[in-house]
Amino acid sequence: MSMPFPDEESGVSFEKVAGVDVIRNFGSPRDEYEAAVNRVAVRFRGHRAQWRFEGRQPVEMLSGVVTGVMPEPLQEVEPGVLAGKATYHTVLTPKGKIVADLRLWRRDEGDGVHLRADLSHGAAPALAELLSRTLPPRLVKRVDLGDATGMLTVLGPEASRLLSATVLGLRVDRSDLDELEEGELRMLADSGGDQLLVIRNGDLSVPAFDVVGHRDVLRSAWRHLTQGGAARVGRDSWDVLRVEAGRPDYLTELADEIIPVEAGIHDRAIDYDKGCYTGQEVIVRIRDRGRVNRSLRRLRLDIDAPLPEAGTELFRERDRPVGHLTSVADSPREGKLALAYVRREVEAGQTVHVGGLDGPRARVEELEV
Repeated sequence: MSMPFPDEESGVSFEKVAGVDVIRNFGSPRDEYEAAVNRVAVRFRGHRAQWRFEGRQPVEMLSGVVTGVMPEPLQEVEPGVLAGKATYHTVLTPKGKIVADLRLWRRDEGDGVHLRADLSHGAAPALAELLSRTLPPRLVKRVDLGDATGMLTVLGPEASRLLSATVLGLRVDRSDLDELEEGELRMLADSGGDQLLVIRNGDLSVPAFDVVGHRDVLRSAWRHLTQGGAARVGRDSWDVLRVEAGRPDYLTELADEIIPVEAGIHDRAIDYDKGCYTGQEVIVRIRDRGRVNRSLRRLRLDIDAPLPEAGTELFRERDRPVGHLTSVADSPREGKLALAYVRREVEAGQTVHVGGLDGPRARVEELEV
């Protein structure tokens, strides 16, 4: 995977995340956060994997692998403007553990059916290996779009205005973008060839829109957005907004032997009415007769010291840990926050201690993810 194009600009700080260079910040995470909360910002997310599934039966074959509602074909709502929805899924082991989470959308062209997938680069290797063993190549083929396609996310209260005016050329109104629910999308599909897709993102505590397209198209969009006033942001400020929203990330909350119900994503990711998929028996058994021993919660940390590290254990009343931190954030709006897996006997509103019984206190909150 090539380095993202913002590396051509000065002041960029990178970090390795699952072996891939990801932009941490552009010099001032606090200023980037302030712009995202009060105005508009843009994040380059070219590290995410972009795939296409094609062949004789891509929808039928993928339906037995992914857990969610299969997407319907995009429909033209105005000349050159298509509408539809990218549906959210997990892929599970036979024991119901998450292999990957991803979004799928469908574009039918002529007699061909194409499914597009967007997923974390951290999940891509394991999922690619699983699909190579489970999908019959005579019926469906996975195409890695690699460096040809990428993603930007435009975020903040002015995101829809700037996106409509500079990237979409007013062909999709700001009001239309604002009314999109999570996963709903608009696509510009001109006969000239270049396609640009906008998907409503629900992972942050501010309005956000993912923009998917060819790298050359995204490079132009990046230039128009930043010249139009969008601040460049990296992973540092993004993670604060994500923790504020209580949304799990694959690399920190979903990749460690987690069942979707534990992460609280089952209402979004599981279609309980669909036919068989790998791991379905476990998911249905939990729904009908069981319960999980832990669940993802948000914590408010009562601490003046630096933030504890992810993985720090949580305690309550005795020496046995009742959970552990997965993501931590120092929010300018809400104070020090964390996401954590906490055992079921710890209820919302109760207090746990971070790192030991004599450690800082943290108040447990429920999540709606």
